[in-house]
Amino acid sequence: MVKMVTKEQAEKRIEELRKLIRHHNYLYYVLNKPEISDAQYDKLMNELKELESKFPELITPDSPTQRVGAPPAEQFETVKHVRPMLSLDTAMEKEEIKKFDERVKRELGISDVEYVAEPKLDGLSVELIYEHGKLVMGSTRGDGINGENVTENIKTIRAVPLVLRSEEIPVPDVLAVRGEVIMHIDDFEELNKKLIEKGEQPMANPRNGAAGSLRRLDPRETAERPLDIFFYEIMDIRGYDGINTQWKALQSLKKWGLKVNPLVRKCREIEEAIEYHEE
Repeated sequence: MVKMVTKEQAEKRIEELRKLIRHHNYLYYVLNKPEISDAQYDKLMNELKELESKFPELITPDSPTQRVGAPPAEQFETVKHVRPMLSLDTAMEKEEIKKFDERVKRELGISDVEYVAEPKLDGLSVELIYEHGKLVMGSTRGDGINGENVTENIKTIRAVPLVLRSEEIPVPDVLAVRGEVIMHIDDFEELNKKLIEKGEQPMANPRNGAAGSLRRLDPRETAERPLDIFFYEIMDIRGYDGINTQWKALQSLKKWGLKVNPLVRKCREIEEAIEYHEE
C-alpha cells in the first residue's frame, strides 16, 4: 500500500517507477537478461498503478499502465504507410543467390560486400511510428500501401516499448520501423488448448494465431494473447544520421529498446550468408 504522499512526491515517484519498469522491460524483452523476479516487477507495477489511481491527473498515454484501456473499436481505420511495405523476394538456389551478389557488386562498383542474415519469420508485418521517442502509430501491412490502424492493440504487446530508450544513443525526431508480430509454437499450442476447452474454434497455425489476435476489435482480447515481435527494418528516420548500414540499423534498434532477432548475423561474404541459410 502506498503511504500518504503529496502530489509533488507522487509525481517524482511515478517518474522513477516508469523509468524502472521501462528499464526492466528492456532487460527482459530485448536483452533477455532479467535482473528482478516477476514478483518484484509486479510490485513496481502495482505501486505505479496505485499512485496513478490516487492522482489520475498524472497519468500519461505512454505510462506502462496504459497498455490496455482503449474501448473496443467498431472497425479499424485505414492509414497510409510512410513508404510501401513490399514483400520480401525469395531466392532458394545457391546460384541464384550468387548471381544476386554479383549484381550488387557490379551496381555498387565494389568488390567486397558484407551481408546481414536473419531468419524470415512467419507472422504479421507491421509498421510502428515513433515521434520524439513516443509510440504514436501502429499499423498492419495491409496491401503494402495502406494498412489498418491497430495502435491500441500493438500497445498491449509487452515487447513493444511505448517510449524509446535514449541512454546509449539519441532518439530520432521521427522513427518508422517494420517488424513482425509472431506467436511462438509453444504459446500457440497452449492457446489452442484453452480455446478448445472453452468450446471455441482453434487457430489453424501460429501465423493465423498472430494475425487474428492482433486484429481483434477489443484490445483487451489482444492483451490476453501471447504475442511477440521482432523488428528488422527502418522505414523512415529523421533527426538522427548515425546509420549507414543494415547492421548499424539493427544495433541502433536494440539500443532504442526495440527487440531484434538474436539469431541475426553479420556475414563477411555471400558464402557465409549461404552457410547461415543452410544451418
